[in-house]
Amino acid sequence: MAAPDADGRVALVTGASGALGAAVARVLDHRGYRLALHYTSGEDRARRVAAELSRPSLLVRTDVADWTATRDMVDRVRAELGGVGVLVNAGAIRRDGLMATQSVDDWTRTISVNLLGTFHTCRAALPDMMRARWGRIINVVSPAGLLGIRGQTAYSAAKAGVLGMTRSLALECGRFGVTVNALSPGLMATALTEELPPETNTTLLARTAFGRMGTPEEVAHGIELLLDADYMTGQVLSIDGGMSIS
Repeated sequence: MAAPDADGRVALVTGASGALGAAVARVLDHRGYRLALHYTSGEDRARRVAAELSRPSLLVRTDVADWTATRDMVDRVRAELGGVGVLVNAGAIRRDGLMATQSVDDWTRTISVNLLGTFHTCRAALPDMMRARWGRIINVVSPAGLLGIRGQTAYSAAKAGVLGMTRSLALECGRFGVTVNALSPGLMATALTEELPPETNTTLLARTAFGRMGTPEEVAHGIELLLDADYMTGQVLSIDGGMSIS
């Protein structure tokens, strides 16, 4: 059963204070979802996103690398809004560096937030979906999980791990009416890409068919396909301007 454009379902968006998370939140709001907006930092930005929505929302601040805190966050969402029907894992961090010189703490933190954090949110939200016999989990990944990118061993490893987890979890959840897919944006104007060196930006743009960055809004429209596709699971939807095929 595809998701209806009606009130009543609850969506949790992690990283909602970021450009993509905010765009996803607006799409889900338009579709009639009640929204829990997660953020780790950037409370002012998260509040601005909430102010743009057409219905009341819930702001939740949590470090998703912490299992207990993540479980408590989902419990709060359940108590105040209802059981989670849609989970969009759009939160991410990236701490670049060559493996030979990068600190162990930076490497570990990147894995903890991007990979373990995705596991934590999925694990906490899944029981609601399984009981309802309907759900959508959408994990935002990256071409870095498909392609080798110098200086991003931690980020690439984390996103490749999320891809593997997405496919395996899809097989576990299908009989409950829960689909699990990945959305892979390309280069977008976000806080993460602002940190890239100019030469890296130039190299990545050259890999696209359009020679330009995408926008968070262009990528967020892919959420609608993943909401409505009943027979699509364990897949990667790449909205990256052709970067992953070049």
